[in-house]
Amino acid sequence: MTTAAILLLVLAAEPSAKPAPAAASMTERQKTLYAVGASAADSFKVFDLKPEEVAVVGRGLSDALLGKPLAVDMKVYKPKVSELAASSYGDRSRDALAHFAKEKGAVTSATGLIFISAREGTGAAPKADDTVKVEYEGKLPDGTAVDASRRQGGPTSLSLGSVIPCLREGLQKMKVGGMARLVCPPSLAYGESGKPPSIPPRTALIFDVELISVEAPR
Repeated sequence: MTTAAILLLVLAAEPSAKPAPAAASMTERQKTLYAVGASAADSFKVFDLKPEEVAVVGRGLSDALLGKPLAVDMKVYKPKVSELAASSYGDRSRDALAHFAKEKGAVTSATGLIFISAREGTGAAPKADDTVKVEYEGKLPDGTAVDASRRQGGPTSLSLGSVIPCLREGLQKMKVGGMARLVCPPSLAYGESGKPPSIPPRTALIFDVELISVEAPR
């Protein structure tokens, strides 16, 4: 988040701040700054803040930016910020896994992978050491796209020996020509640490995959 976005959030949450002017009376600069604040809100959504908690966040930001004495020992509580975020991502992931596990046709494997077939293939099924050509899109539980084959110009070749466990297991359940949704628990994706900056810690991933071919060994 930018310094400007943080400052705007402070001004919005600080009780002593003047109320923001109505949109009709805003200057272009004020409208742009308002947009900065609206954009900054995305950075806080993971915490699922209640109105009174927004005010607490605002107080902390205001005290820090204005050089006031802080109400907590940051050596103790700064590490807890990351833990709170990770816990929130974990909660969202568990909710997502529970949701997808109830979808029609969903099959949950012993590892926790949820496999939902969208179209059965009729070709060969890949083995664990094969290279495959696929079209795919990967998303976070909130729908944010984190990767897609189209970003690389189209169908992508993947070596099953080098992909995350979820893709390795899920693609072996498919046949050429098939399409499926692979819902990956964190343990089969990027685990406790995530993959900054695009994949947070303890986050489930959802892949929509089409298996185009199993490539011949090179």
